[in-house]
Amino acid sequence: MRKTYSKIACMLLAVFFSIAAIAQTTTITGSVKNSTNKEAVPSVSVTIKGTNTGTFTNDKGNFTLSTTQKPPFTLIISSVGFETQEIVVTDASQKIEISAIPASTMGTEIVVSASRVPERILESPVSVERVNASAIRIAPAASYYDIVSNLKGVDVVTSSLNFKTPTTRGFGGSGNTRFNQLVDGMDNQAPGLNFSVGAIIGLSELDVDNMELLPGASSALYGPGGMNGTLLVSSKNPFKYTGLSFQVKEGVMNADGRYRDASSYHNIAVRWAQNVNNRFAYKINAEYIQAKDWLAADKRNYDRLSPTQKVIPGSRATDPNYDGINVYGDETTADIRAVLQGIGQQAYFLQPYINTLMGSPINVSRTGYDEKDIIDPTTLNFKLGGAIHYKFSDKLEAVFAGNWGTGNTIYTGSDRYSFKNFKMGQYKFELNGKHWFFRAYTTREDAGESFNATVTTRLTNEAWKPTITFTNGQATPKPTDWLVEYSQAYLAGKLGGMGDLDAHTQARQVADVGRPAAGTDAFKQIFDKVRGISIADGGGLFIEKSSMYQNEAQYNFSHLTAKVADILVGANYKMYNLNSEGTLFTDSAGPIHIYEIGAYLQATRRFFEDKLKLTFSGRYDKNQNFEGRFTPRATAVVTVAKNSNVRLSYQTAYRFPSTQQQWIDLTIGGGVQLIGGDKSFQSYYNFDKNAPYTLNANGTAGSVYNFKTFKPESVSSFELGYKGLHMNSRLLLDVYGYYGQYNDFLARTTVFQKASSSAPPNPANDQPFSVPLNIEEKVKTYGFGLGLEYRVYRTYMINTNFSSDVLKDVPANFVAFFNAPKYRFNLGVSNSALGEKKRAGFSVNYRWQDTFFYEGDFANGTVNAIHTLDAQVSYKIPKIKSIIKIGGNNILNEYYFNAVGNSFVGGLYYVSFGYNIY
Repeated sequence: MRKTYSKIACMLLAVFFSIAAIAQTTTITGSVKNSTNKEAVPSVSVTIKGTNTGTFTNDKGNFTLSTTQKPPFTLIISSVGFETQEIVVTDASQKIEISAIPASTMGTEIVVSASRVPERILESPVSVERVNASAIRIAPAASYYDIVSNLKGVDVVTSSLNFKTPTTRGFGGSGNTRFNQLVDGMDNQAPGLNFSVGAIIGLSELDVDNMELLPGASSALYGPGGMNGTLLVSSKNPFKYTGLSFQVKEGVMNADGRYRDASSYHNIAVRWAQNVNNRFAYKINAEYIQAKDWLAADKRNYDRLSPTQKVIPGSRATDPNYDGINVYGDETTADIRAVLQGIGQQAYFLQPYINTLMGSPINVSRTGYDEKDIIDPTTLNFKLGGAIHYKFSDKLEAVFAGNWGTGNTIYTGSDRYSFKNFKMGQYKFELNGKHWFFRAYTTREDAGESFNATVTTRLTNEAWKPTITFTNGQATPKPTDWLVEYSQAYLAGKLGGMGDLDAHTQARQVADVGRPAAGTDAFKQIFDKVRGISIADGGGLFIEKSSMYQNEAQYNFSHLTAKVADILVGANYKMYNLNSEGTLFTDSAGPIHIYEIGAYLQATRRFFEDKLKLTFSGRYDKNQNFEGRFTPRATAVVTVAKNSNVRLSYQTAYRFPSTQQQWIDLTIGGGVQLIGGDKSFQSYYNFDKNAPYTLNANGTAGSVYNFKTFKPESVSSFELGYKGLHMNSRLLLDVYGYYGQYNDFLARTTVFQKASSSAPPNPANDQPFSVPLNIEEKVKTYGFGLGLEYRVYRTYMINTNFSSDVLKDVPANFVAFFNAPKYRFNLGVSNSALGEKKRAGFSVNYRWQDTFFYEGDFANGTVNAIHTLDAQVSYKIPKIKSIIKIGGNNILNEYYFNAVGNSFVGGLYYVSFGYNIY
């Protein structure tokens, strides 16, 4: 009984204190409007000075703030693009109306990427580029991901409409493992396929709050892989950005019908977020894109097996061994002399004439198909994302979030790939305290029905008619073999007095009789059957269901150590599970597991009344297959005048070979075997008993190739920069120069293995292998960048940048994948508040980049200079909180490609309607 009374008493006390607490709660309401046009301003921060209590204005500019503190107190009103204000509240019953005064944001924006703590971009110790939600809203780019290409020092490789890979300071590629991409703190790289998929499964445009780009070495804080930079994409917080938003873009592509017929472009995005009592908030967003993709149509002839793998003269009409870069199936090549010798042995009276043809190799290739004949151009992309936020208190918040995407797209890696029904998801749980965070997330990928278009087409040719029949690994030609028919027809033509080229033309016509034409049911039946068979079983389908798991935590001790230094520490654990069922990796016996661990520490101290800020960072990382490595960083920021800072940094970066560089085992175009660097491959391919050899510059067999210990690569980089405001804060100047040196630089080279250890070398017939290796020589890189942002008059803005990157001292016959123009230039003009009511806007951006030589696993060759012009005009309709935009990318329709073998990108023209776009 006594226990019962005690429980009742406790309940009554709890109710009493709850009622008392409610009674003591003060509720403040108010609104924020733009002082120039009286429009509501959403997402404005409203906090009580000296506390963590606060809220945000909703999509109508209104706010409600509850607090146990009694008036009088001071509210701090702040938002990007407006002056910060302090409002004294003396009466809780009074509705507070605030006029937000627009202000220039140049140099005042807060970034976190440079030091993992908030700081003004002017005071960043290294180069940083930032794109906020306002810049995304007025940009002429059809996709927010395209905006990155206009930033200083950035190159973007475009495999297709939805597959774009940015990089800084060189080493561009469709799968760039030297550049980190993080979405809300999650590494966006596919664990098995080794490319970042931010444009495919990342955030929808409506949910992007900002992007921060950190060029150059960044491993000290973001781990191995940040050799050339890190891109951080942050989503909108549902506590801050609430309500319904949607956007519809309709456009046209391939407008002139040069490569494809004109086609439509559809982009629909929607976002819903709700803030419930400043304790619980959630959001859900989705985006759908459909279009006919750009076409890869590089018909240049390519010598795939030469030491330098180069573009050569010739076409199908002039070269019997023609291998078009974006022509598939013609990678199969053979020397017809062996077949001619067989004919001579059976018809001895022809032998004397055949002997006259036996000098140089007579290499011929199979007839190929164009990309438009084999890859479905329909690009589909569906993204779905969401998050649940719960604040246990003003100092502790939990987040459950996920991003998932699926669709069809095209990718250029070691070959040209068609991704069909590709799926990838990222899911995380996060706890955020006042001084710390803990994050656990996973990345899971499923290649779906994706296939290697190059290999599938080669095998389609073979399924229709074998080039030559093999029995028990030995060539056993049959009269119906393509090469036999070709050789017989060629010999007949020569005996009939034809010239060599005419004889080859006749031979191809004879051998190709009955060849299924592209688009016919006969072709589709063979092609679809081959692409549905896994690579491990002799088809073109690759199975990829790898995953990655990561836990990480960080604690900021600055509140405890401020008198000595601001100290930050963190650590992470990562696990890869590679599962391709033998189609991509040597994992036919079961998944391959790889773990990594890492930890970092950063200390910052200010001197001379904040005129000098010194920061020292260090990180240690260990991969189970490689020795651990410590990467230090030291930076200094010197304030030379108000809003003018000089920065100096020494940074190091460290990159473990990617999962593919370690374990890939894939046959690519031309029959080259792409293998990893793990030492198990040496016994797997019998290299220890039948050592491969290299090629000389003239294409003849060279010396035996000696395998050396496969190691991670590292870079040490020095940077000197300046950023400052001038001309009454109307001009922002940012300039930098850097110099870096790579150690154990990771590259690839091609070697050949003889049919047997006792056989003579024959590069034309021996098996080629592409092997990763470390270059012993010191490879150097250097460059500079200059950026200007100028407010000409009122809201008229001009921004321009010019940058350069150079790589030196790469030994001959090595593929370095630097892939950067020596010079690039951007110029933009914009105004987001035109007219008496400030409702109209426009933006124009011009981009130029220099000619450069591109190197990749698929093909090497010259990329011509690129000129593009993007533009848009917009008009706001405040009554319905909407904006209409008409714009286009590459509006002059100057087709270009920025990597050999990739799509030819033309103009994309669109009109969009957006509702409640912040």
